Amino acid sequence: MKTFQLCSGALMSAVICIMTMVIQIPIPLGYAHLGDAFILLTVAFLGRREGIWASALGSSLADLLTGYTQWVLPTFFIKAIIALIAGLLMFDKDGNFRLFSLRNAAACLLSMAWMVAGYVAFGSLLYGSVAAGLASAPGLTIKAVLNIGVYFVAASLLEKAHVRQLIEAKS
Repeated sequence: MKTFQLCSGALMSAVICIMTMVIQIPIPLGYAHLGDAFILLTVAFLGRREGIWASALGSSLADLLTGYTQWVLPTFFIKAIIALIAGLLMFDKDGNFRLFSLRNAAACLLSMAWMVAGYVAFGSLLYGSVAAGLASAPGLTIKAVLNIGVYFVAASLLEKAHVRQLIEAKS
């Protein structure tokens, strides 16, 4: 891994952690936040490998620092798989990325659907009740839609600023 990629991944891990911690809206079994939008941004602009590590570490660290310690390990795996799904779907076979494409929309929808399903499943296990896990589904779904919207707005601004070309030139 090149130094630029390592530093960029570490920086995005911190950004994901901060965006997860700064705005927290309580929902059953946890909280809603904007960290998932930055997971999608990390994958789109830095790639799947950096996205997986940044999302898993940044999100888990946020749970640790905000007192949701029971969620640290589930979050690590759920967020890593979000980035994996997004990374597998966002780019075509040649590694090309188009922000406003069916491929990118599918990547966002499927990765956020996994997030909802993952937290509902782990919530059911952690609290010993499927009803408890399902209680978080509406809040998680709203959070997913909000994060997808924030991702597209932020990504379009970064695209206009030619951030992708700057990153590709550095790596």
